[in-house]
Amino acid sequence: MTPPRHAAAGDRGVYDVVVAGGGPAGCAAALTLAREGRRVLLADAGGGPPKLGESLVSVARLLLADLGVADEVLGSGHSPCYGSLSAWGSADLHAVDSLRDPYGHGWHLDRPLFDRRLRTAAGAAGAEVADRTSVSVQRLTRSSDDGWRITLHDRQDGSERAVHCRWVIDATGRKAAIAIPAGARRRTTDRLTAHHLTLAAVPGARDQPADGRNLVESDPDGWWYTALMPSRRRLVVYFTDPDLPSAVPRTATEFRRRMLATRHVSARVRDHDLTTLPAPGRAPAHTAYLDRVHGPGWTAAGDAAAAFDPLSSQGILTALYTGLSAGKAVAARLRGDMAALPEYATAVATARAAYGQGYRAVHAQEARWAQHPFWARRVPEH
Repeated sequence: MTPPRHAAAGDRGVYDVVVAGGGPAGCAAALTLAREGRRVLLADAGGGPPKLGESLVSVARLLLADLGVADEVLGSGHSPCYGSLSAWGSADLHAVDSLRDPYGHGWHLDRPLFDRRLRTAAGAAGAEVADRTSVSVQRLTRSSDDGWRITLHDRQDGSERAVHCRWVIDATGRKAAIAIPAGARRRTTDRLTAHHLTLAAVPGARDQPADGRNLVESDPDGWWYTALMPSRRRLVVYFTDPDLPSAVPRTATEFRRRMLATRHVSARVRDHDLTTLPAPGRAPAHTAYLDRVHGPGWTAAGDAAAAFDPLSSQGILTALYTGLSAGKAVAARLRGDMAALPEYATAVATARAAYGQGYRAVHAQEARWAQHPFWARRVPEH
């Protein structure tokens, strides 16, 4: 097969690759492809659900350095995360601090700022960035020259335009809006759901030293996560399964009651205003993956390819890794390397297998409520 030519800069509406999704995975893929000399369109739909956790592990700096954007993306606007605290398997707190981490501290991210800087870097590398632009799946069709004809919808003014490309990278998150219509199947291993509130900053908090560590605390029906954000607002999340009715905090009153019943999370939220809380938001947090991460003319990256339980703290790291790897694999495939995409699929499967081993080991450490449905589902008897 003759390798496809590069799309010429003068070919209006013609690209080598369209990347759907402007989060970390999509930006990493677009950056990689642009630096390979490919003509790339990065379509960022924007307006999605809020991202939970808002943290980045220290080793991610290596991936950002590989992308050439570590300093500009991790500059001012984020706050350091100097370690973690956990009450897991015991009521006592266990601390892990960044002094023992060879890569230094992690970060509490201003996530919108982080993503904007990544998109800016992709644009600076040569990718065309289309903000608030979604790919219309219903009108994404294979064209006669073995490429894609795609309709892009501008969510700001409602206009549409058609473009052509040789390849599409699906970085649309858990919905996998391109891969699933193209024939991939979504596999889920649990039903974990995040119930979240963001508490207002404590008055005068910016003038006071802050404990820049995450806190995780388990309970009989799930687990809690809390951390101070760069704004000094506090994120509080409760993770449980939606079919456990006594565990799901559906109202602000119920969320507050359960939150204050904890031993350690409650100590960190009491200084915040808890009198007029909104109803908690909900977001999917389950483990999911595609049965295949590439097909004729498409490749999936980020949560579209594999989405992990937030307990792993691997969400953004995996997105950057799979985005960069998918970009390299697609660039190689467009050069005629037929082994590149199967090798990418193997790398994703290897990462998923390592995650699965860690997932089971971590959940097995919490044996206090082994007979409760939430925990029994995660460490099944053999």
